[in-house]
Amino acid sequence: MIKAVIIDDEPKAIQGLAWELSNFSDELEVVATFTEPEEAINYLKSAKIDCLFLDIEMPTMDGFQFLEQLENKNFAVVITTAYNEYAITALKKEAIDYLLKPIDSDDLSETIKKIKKHNIKGFNADKFEDMLLQFNNTLHHKKITINTDGKLVFLEPKDIYYVESDGNYSTLYLSKNKKIVVTKKLKEINELLPKKHFFRIHNSYIINLNKVKEFLKSDGYVILESGAKVPVSRQRKSEFLEKL
Repeated sequence: MIKAVIIDDEPKAIQGLAWELSNFSDELEVVATFTEPEEAINYLKSAKIDCLFLDIEMPTMDGFQFLEQLENKNFAVVITTAYNEYAITALKKEAIDYLLKPIDSDDLSETIKKIKKHNIKGFNADKFEDMLLQFNNTLHHKKITINTDGKLVFLEPKDIYYVESDGNYSTLYLSKNKKIVVTKKLKEINELLPKKHFFRIHNSYIINLNKVKEFLKSDGYVILESGAKVPVSRQRKSEFLEKL
């Protein structure tokens, strides 16, 4: 479903276009309409839409000024206007099309085709990342999602032996002697890990309880299956033993 927003200072124009769109295509849904450009700018800061139908002639802010104020524009823009003279300027502003008022059904049909093509081309990394995260959230056995070095890494909890903090950085030590360094504090990493299997054993360490091989009581250390030696803080010793 294509999610669309309409901006026009004339409520009747909005009603007319919304009616045309809802009756013309069952693939497009008008999710919001605005007569005030400032309200639309605030909405678009967080909303995820596929296309924007934007009037040019508005008293408080014209359509071109509106486009210049948008921080992110990863959606198709269609200019709506009663004046044909705006067409070239509209296209230079990266609008994929323009519609002359009153809007013709055949023109609208062609515009919707262009919106579909734009959305296919605009299937960018952010959208793909969202899709992956949504898919992972639907799984019964969720993986741990880590953003690092410009990539999204999905880790099986069983592959994480322990995590070590270094201020604003954390290092995840994995199976097969692999490790990942991320720009997250240990507290943030701890929130990602399942509490059933992981325990913050020290201010600077989180361990996978399933990977504990030995606990050296006198020294206050645990030995993991990987051979790593991790300190246990005195304050968390009793809670750690209860977890085991």
